[in-house]
Amino acid sequence: MAIKEDFENLLNKLNTEREEINLKLHLASLEARDEFEQAEKQWQQVKNKAAEIADESKETSEEFIAKAKIVGEELKETYQRITKRLTE
Repeated sequence: MAIKEDFENLLNKLNTEREEINLKLHLASLEARDEFEQAEKQWQQVKNKAAEIADESKETSEEFIAKAKIVGEELKETYQRITKRLTE
C-alpha cells in the first residue's frame, strides 16, 4: 500500500525534524516555544494514528490514512515555521 509507505516516510521525517528542533529550542524565543508546545499535541495525534495504521489487526481505510497524512503535513509546516524562526 503506497499511501501507507508515504505516511511512514512522513512520520520518520517528522520525527527527525522534531528532534532537531528540540535541540535548538533552548535558544528559541518564547513564541517559538509556545508554537512547539502546540505542535507537540499534534505530534501525539500523528503518533497515535500511526500506531493504529501499523496495527495489522485493525483494518485502516485509505480515508483514515489520508486524514492522518494531512495532519502530518500540517505538522511539517509548523516545524518548518519554527525552524525558520530558530535560524533567523
